[in-house]
Amino acid sequence: MNRPAKLSQLQVRVSEAEKSAIRRAAQQAGMDMSAYVLSRVLPAPAAAFQEAMTALSGAAEPSFELAELNSLLSGLTASELRQAIATEPQAALSSFLANYVAAMCETACNMRGVPVPAWTRRTEPLPEPVFGSALPSLRLYLLTRSPAPFRRRNIFIDSSVGEQV
Repeated sequence: MNRPAKLSQLQVRVSEAEKSAIRRAAQQAGMDMSAYVLSRVLPAPAAAFQEAMTALSGAAEPSFELAELNSLLSGLTASELRQAIATEPQAALSSFLANYVAAMCETACNMRGVPVPAWTRRTEPLPEPVFGSALPSLRLYLLTRSPAPFRRRNIFIDSSVGEQV
């Protein structure tokens, strides 16, 4: 995934001793000070999730980015998942993608026994149903087989987190 451009700066006031301690810790970790501080503030799973959201928001046809998100969520431990999705996606997502991401996160939480973050419940369901196939003959199947978090959001698909079609 491409990393978003760093266009902002954050200044933090620290004592000389604190700055020296941060510099030593960064050197021991093999990082520059900025990368070290960011890794402590934004753990890797959280950064990876937000990067996936940025990629998803810019995708014309998001199937690849959704597959990447599926891989990310299904590969996380319960603790990593909790860290990764604790913060609501910062990227601007369409209503469909916001619902799809919320459903994927809820499904992953249910699979790992992790509490579902509050931001997923604030995502308004789609007003009209969206089906994972244009074939009318598959609609009944999708209506009955779609995972509950997706059904609640009016999205009807055949597979979910950890599965691929």
